Amino acid sequence: MDIKLADLHLHTTCSDGSMTPIELVRHAYESGLSAIAITDHDCVDGVEEAIEEGSRLGITVIPGIEISVASATETHILGYGIDIHSKFLSSKLQDIKEVRRVRNADMCDKLRDLGFEITLDEVKENATGDLFGSTHFAATLLKKGYVSSMKEAFDKYLAAGRPAHAEAQCLSPEEGIELIKKAGGGAFLAHPHLIRIDDAALKEFVSFLYDAGLDGIEGYYTDYTPEMEEKFHRIAGEFGLMISGGSDFHGSMKPHIKIGQGLGNMRIPYSVAESIINKFEEIYL
Repeated sequence: MDIKLADLHLHTTCSDGSMTPIELVRHAYESGLSAIAITDHDCVDGVEEAIEEGSRLGITVIPGIEISVASATETHILGYGIDIHSKFLSSKLQDIKEVRRVRNADMCDKLRDLGFEITLDEVKENATGDLFGSTHFAATLLKKGYVSSMKEAFDKYLAAGRPAHAEAQCLSPEEGIELIKKAGGGAFLAHPHLIRIDDAALKEFVSFLYDAGLDGIEGYYTDYTPEMEEKFHRIAGEFGLMISGGSDFHGSMKPHIKIGQGLGNMRIPYSVAESIINKFEEIYL
């Protein structure tokens, strides 16, 4: 019997992926997935058409988003089951868009200070929508021959702690959780290993987020080791939090990551998606 699988962390051309929402849903369907979530950065523009295509093909599409929030390193909050037509959400996303504009300008200045001849117009050319960010900066560095891969661009210049990383964020972690919950969804801590703090500090941070209303943790992810996966599942269990999981698929923008598989070995049971759907089912009525 075929095992039903899910991937709940996917990006489209509405943020920094290479596939349109419809292309992504078709790719997920052709890859044998039964449920996905569209989680574009600070944006829900592609969710509605993805849900419509999913309904046509018979694959569940959960409305989602990935919100960047302020922290000492890098923290993202995933939202699942959100009402994409929420006026509160729409208003806050406009504020986030303005802060992103400031952050992009800062990142561009830092890269120029490092000796790279790069402009915001060049970076925007690598984006298919109005929203662009660090992935598009990485693509520009690669296109101009300054790096040999997208990964090198992040590892050397753009990731948290690197010289061209820009810190400005619109929301605190508490505000990011509040935004998702006011839009009717569940708030999940994305890829906690990328926060880059030790285990004791991470548990303290999760406790803080739990008090702020956190619903879950991303328990499956592209580059988790078995030990990481076990640890994050254990932490979730200690706080009574739900589990989500996804590849963080970006298409050709991150070609080493495969939908539903990550680096090749990841498998997310459909039950993970089912639990989220059942918890936030009012969004689907």
